[in-house]
Amino acid sequence: MFESPDFLPPDLRASLAGAARLHTTCNGSRTVWHAWGQPSQPAVVLLHGGSGSWTHWVRNIAPLQAAGWRVLVPDLPGFGDSDLPSACTDVDALPAHLHAGLLQLQGAGACGDQVRLVGFSFGGMAAALWLAAHPQDAQQLVLVGAPGMGLTVPERIPLKGWRHLPTSEKQNEVHRHNLMALMLQHSSSLDDLALRLHAANVARDRMPRRRMSSTDIVAKTLPQLQVPVSAIYGEHDALYKGRLPELQAAMERQSAHWGQWHTVAGAGHWVQYEAAQAFDVALGFVFNIKY
Repeated sequence: MFESPDFLPPDLRASLAGAARLHTTCNGSRTVWHAWGQPSQPAVVLLHGGSGSWTHWVRNIAPLQAAGWRVLVPDLPGFGDSDLPSACTDVDALPAHLHAGLLQLQGAGACGDQVRLVGFSFGGMAAALWLAAHPQDAQQLVLVGAPGMGLTVPERIPLKGWRHLPTSEKQNEVHRHNLMALMLQHSSSLDDLALRLHAANVARDRMPRRRMSSTDIVAKTLPQLQVPVSAIYGEHDALYKGRLPELQAAMERQSAHWGQWHTVAGAGHWVQYEAAQAFDVALGFVFNIKY
């Protein structure tokens, strides 16, 4: 049974009511999926970022469902409520589990054949690798704040460790710092919900040594993809500070089937949370839908 976090505001909790919690397995490991809408509807699969869970999309699920989509949001293997598979240390281990999971959902009648993938950050890398290995699984890919393009910024993002700290108050101080350093642009965006979602998510991250985000793995994968590829990035994404024009040019150049580019003004890396309405509009343009 699906249970939303108890700290969600009442209106958000109400908008997410009626979800189903689904399980798939691959090589003995369980992946947990959260589903909204009807199985007969076209499906959009939302993949969360590193140290995250399905709640990275908490502000975007209801609008997609209202627009007529079957919304499927897994906790990626090693995160949230999903198992950490044996020998799974980075993003390249995820496509097999996602592919197997989608086939099982389709076989059980929980998802149709029309599928679009939207991947945020680490989830964008996973989505690209998934479709390179299994091109028949989806008809479209949208990358959101995805790393792996081989473009770096001069200064290292100053993230801090928190697990060694003795109290939740001290841990939350670090969580606030890390959210502002990487995820959000405006301090007003760091509300109680963002903090509590982040704290709950990072505590369940069991894949801490992943390193492929600092490589050009997505850049090398884009020419292999046989579906339209689009991108939505926050204007102030910390991963590409000052380099968004280069990133856009590289994606357009290296994609075999380029779609659209959208920059969301004023937003940081976690664009779909910080500027949810503007992000939903951009995704609507990519999908040719109206909310």
